[in-house]
Amino acid sequence: MNDEVNTTYQNRLTFNQKVIKRVFDFIFSFSGILIVGWFIILLIFLASVDTKKFGLFVQKRVGYRGKLFNIYKIRTYKEEKGNLKTTFFGKFLRNTKLDELPQLFNVLLGNMSFVGPRPDVVGFADELKGENRLILLVKPGITGPATLYFKNEEIVLESQKNPDKYNEQVIWPKKVELNLNYVKNYSFKRDLRYILKTIGLVG
Repeated sequence: MNDEVNTTYQNRLTFNQKVIKRVFDFIFSFSGILIVGWFIILLIFLASVDTKKFGLFVQKRVGYRGKLFNIYKIRTYKEEKGNLKTTFFGKFLRNTKLDELPQLFNVLLGNMSFVGPRPDVVGFADELKGENRLILLVKPGITGPATLYFKNEEIVLESQKNPDKYNEQVIWPKKVELNLNYVKNYSFKRDLRYILKTIGLVG
């Protein structure tokens, strides 16, 4: 992930835009943790009981400028005969996106933003070539255009005969297109709109 990234985008996001975005992220992630921190702890406890493993799931993802960071989620899987299986409670968490709540800490720490491209695992991020690598010049987000476009992604994948192939050939390329457009046409007003769409306040 150390390939040189085209720096054209740096001239698109001004210093003021970066400051506004970071201040917004810090204030609202801190406030969110104060409000729902107890609930996150409860979910971690319930997931621990449900999966028989520590309920906070930590995974390496590719972040800003290709640097790896630990993303936090509520654990939704348990092992059965060597295979990972989503639990009933886990499906509820994933369908309601409550498993993403610990990412408030990622936003507070500064390795994620409320809005941005979802952080990929190393294998997918390595496939970004040419102009598409501009996506790595913004912090990954909890929500964003691609997240909203594919809000029913898991249901769509479950209906496919070959989910992995469909993801690689259809979903991921579309996500790259949407994320690249987000980066090249960044606007804080759009960030606010994506947040409002995510919480269902606007269509």
